[in-house]
Amino acid sequence: VQLQASGGGLVQAGGSLRLSCVASGRTFSSYGMGWFRQAPGKEREFVAAISWSGSSTYYTTSVRGRFSISRDNAKSTVFLQMNSLKPEDTAIYYCARSRNWNPATKQAYDTWGQGTLVTVSS
Repeated sequence: VQLQASGGGLVQAGGSLRLSCVASGRTFSSYGMGWFRQAPGKEREFVAAISWSGSSTYYTTSVRGRFSISRDNAKSTVFLQMNSLKPEDTAIYYCARSRNWNPATKQAYDTWGQGTLVTVSS
């Protein structure tokens, strides 16, 4: 399977962006999916995850209430709606496929997309 993330860009603080991640292959609906981000000079960190059915979601504290993860299994796509963006949200955002439901743990993900850059100006 391959993951292709898109939707990043430059936005002012307080603005919104919607990231998309399209998966190839026919098993998308069997896996949980997650979004991670990596800022310059920092480690990759968990942002949000969604279960295979979409019934469960999980967020890191810093984005809860501002970001929303969703999925469309018919289109093999997972989304990350980001509102009220802050300069500290600036990072490369990666989507990933979860091989087991341990959403905040990088080791639980076995396939990663190439990343999409989000830059939030103050």
